[in-house]
Amino acid sequence: MGAKSLTELLSGQDLTVYRGERCLFQGLNFALNEGESLLVQGPNGCGKTTLLRAVAGLLDLEEGAVRWRGRSIIDHRQDFHRELAWFAHRVGFKGDLTLLENLRFESGLRSTSMTSLDAVLEKLGLGPLTPLPFRALSAGQQRRVGLARLLLTNARLWLLDEPLTNLDANGQELVVKLILQHLEGGGACMLASHQPVELSANMQRIVLQ
Repeated sequence: MGAKSLTELLSGQDLTVYRGERCLFQGLNFALNEGESLLVQGPNGCGKTTLLRAVAGLLDLEEGAVRWRGRSIIDHRQDFHRELAWFAHRVGFKGDLTLLENLRFESGLRSTSMTSLDAVLEKLGLGPLTPLPFRALSAGQQRRVGLARLLLTNARLWLLDEPLTNLDANGQELVVKLILQHLEGGGACMLASHQPVELSANMQRIVLQ
């Protein structure tokens, strides 16, 4: 990969959030460029998901600013969200629809290419499950459908909340492989996990208490 650009893809400066009277984090700083990842670690309830939601612009900061390509995400929210993909702990699909129907519905909501759908389903082992309603899938299979949604986007930035939850060892290895492929392609990734995650890539860490 070539030399880094002068402006980071994603940066946070002096990020501070309170929950009631409790300070979840204060004065956090980070910067990510192409091919880089940031792992947010800590026990349940420490603010990992809150930090990801703040970075995504889904909640207000008490102090600080998040920037994408050097510009405030608040002032350029639509541009930022076009390049953002969120993999949440709860996948948010409709239980009565099949996984194909869910993914097609999602494709109508944002810039999503369905041309690689068959290849994505094969990669994730979801092909035989396409006729089933989403609610009939196991928790691990539902997480894999969430991964399919992630792979069908053209997002440069991945925000992953507990991406290894409800996945067996093979599924967890697959997630790590997909993240590495995304980083090798010039993307960036910020992930929150209470489980150890090891990436053979340029990974920074933030530990919340």
